[in-house]
Amino acid sequence: MAEKPKTANPAPLGLLGFGVTTILLNFIHNYRLSSVDPMILGMGIFYGGLAQIIAGVLEYRKGNTFGTVAFTSYGLFWLSYVFLSMVPNTSFLTGYSAPSSESFAVYFFMWGLFTLIMFFGTLKTNRALQVVFMSLAVLFFLLSLRFALFAFTPYTATDLTALTVITGIEGIFTGFSAFYLGLAEVLNEVHGKTVLPIGQLI
Repeated sequence: MAEKPKTANPAPLGLLGFGVTTILLNFIHNYRLSSVDPMILGMGIFYGGLAQIIAGVLEYRKGNTFGTVAFTSYGLFWLSYVFLSMVPNTSFLTGYSAPSSESFAVYFFMWGLFTLIMFFGTLKTNRALQVVFMSLAVLFFLLSLRFALFAFTPYTATDLTALTVITGIEGIFTGFSAFYLGLAEVLNEVHGKTVLPIGQLI
């Protein structure tokens, strides 16, 4: 029986798409306290969104359930985030305003819960992936907390500047952890040895 042709590892594409877009969003929007601009929206659609969905589909072809669910879900997260950010400025959605603080609080909480549960799927993979998922869960919960404070307290954006900056720093760390793992998987495969360690467990 002929051997099946070797296929490329799609995980680095998904990790880099997620990592780069997460760094940019958190550096500009949270750490620098600037608005979400077209650069972030474009990256969210194409590199954060479509690239991860493509990676998820390719993981499906490899029979990797975890990779399929993770990359496809986070790709769709980015597309949904871009959509929600564009709603107030989209002519065909006239009459709809930006999501409320309550809505965003629940939105980010559910993504945090999803990520926390998915973290347990990383316990037999490698330490680097564990760092990505745990730091991402923390990021989502920080975002949920921030919007919950907007929704249920008299705090303003100015009052929560410190929390926003801390969230940005944590988000940048999360993005760089995914960025590191994506590049590590590429370089380690190309060189056939460990160039960048990822704490492999199996």
